[in-house]
Amino acid sequence: MKKHTVEKIGGTSMTRFGEIMDNVIIAKRQGKELYNRIFVVSAYGGITDLLLENKKNGEPGIYGYFAQGDDKWLEALETTRNKMIECNRTFTELGLDQQVADDFVNERMDGVRQCLQDLIRLRSFGHFKPQEYLPASREFLSAVGEAHSAFNSVEILKQHGVNAVFADMTGWRETHSLPMEEMIDRTFKTIDFSSELPIATGYVKCSEGIMNRFDRGYSEITFSKIAVITKAHEGIIHKEFHLSTGDPRLIGEDKVKTIGNTNFDIADQLSDMDMPAIHSKASKEMELTNISIRVKNAFDPEHPGTLISHSYVSPEPRVEMICGRDDVVAIEVFDPEMVGESGYDYRLLRSFTKCGISYIEKNTNANTITHLIPQKSKKLDECIGMIKKDFPGAKVSVKEVAVVAVLGSNMKIAGFLSRAADALAKANINVLSLSQSMRQVNIQFIIQRQEFNDAQIALHHEFVE
Repeated sequence: MKKHTVEKIGGTSMTRFGEIMDNVIIAKRQGKELYNRIFVVSAYGGITDLLLENKKNGEPGIYGYFAQGDDKWLEALETTRNKMIECNRTFTELGLDQQVADDFVNERMDGVRQCLQDLIRLRSFGHFKPQEYLPASREFLSAVGEAHSAFNSVEILKQHGVNAVFADMTGWRETHSLPMEEMIDRTFKTIDFSSELPIATGYVKCSEGIMNRFDRGYSEITFSKIAVITKAHEGIIHKEFHLSTGDPRLIGEDKVKTIGNTNFDIADQLSDMDMPAIHSKASKEMELTNISIRVKNAFDPEHPGTLISHSYVSPEPRVEMICGRDDVVAIEVFDPEMVGESGYDYRLLRSFTKCGISYIEKNTNANTITHLIPQKSKKLDECIGMIKKDFPGAKVSVKEVAVVAVLGSNMKIAGFLSRAADALAKANINVLSLSQSMRQVNIQFIIQRQEFNDAQIALHHEFVE
């Protein structure tokens, strides 16, 4: 019988570790109740931004400066070290031995500084290209944050009578690399889940390079891989909020409701809207091995949260969530020569493929094809240039828009679409375009960007309130 769970704690929550310990890890558990769980932790909030670059505004951290060849990386390293030691101080009352914690930080940061300085010396000889060592530099810099938070957590939990184990998968100073699955298997095969509580790093050093494959979404990949490899009963993701019918900050905490149950299909739709319950690539293996995922509010421990399962379909037609994104551009290609021409769309998509761009939505008619893509796509301008070059007779236009989606595992009933359109019309919102697949789990409305918030409020009022 599969007994244990694998549980993921995000960086913002880790910063509030006293509450996490009281609400999630220890709570009211005693003795054997404390075990048969694996915790995967992220770096404390803001630390990975300092190690790499700011996720929101792109401001360089240690890696950003180092990759640019800017000597400011040394200053950034000391700033990051000081911030990590400041984090240590916030856990003094929890029993964290400050000398032990600081020594851990200093050992890792001194090692990082020495390694980067050695790389600079090698680079000065002119035989080493940045693309040969920058990916590895990004890897080990990222690993420091998770090692820090996991190490501290183990030290604190031991002070509270928990037999916690530091499951360090960062491969610190190991000269060889294993495939990800082997690294995870090696780490956990010697741990007795019934009497030991592993606190695992979200980062895993592996031969394929976890940052190279998943960039900063890697901790949820680790969470998923551990669940599958150790044959967990359930995966639990602890967030700072419930998975709700809408954005509580916009619609109001008193108006939104916790979803309760949904399925992996809806989780994929959320990922497309850039508000994932879990990284889309992380959920796939758990879905295929029938391991359910529960999303819980770490600061509302009595609530069961939302269970994402393989086969759930709402017994009654209902809307489960109103969501969307306003960082979208519509690339519209109008060409009178398109009508009846086989393969036109195929040739058009080659530009997206070459630039590594995935589209969110597409709609077509006889002579127009429109793709909606994230505005943050790195090679957006290059892609548009390719399209204009490859289709000189076409009119290519780009428009900033927003998309609002109505999601539900069971919306197969006449009237959902008309109710949604009517709610938007009553709010004086003009629909630029819309789409709904025959599976009827997602209705998407493309609207003017300035109407994004009003559209969510109107649709939530119609379907939930």
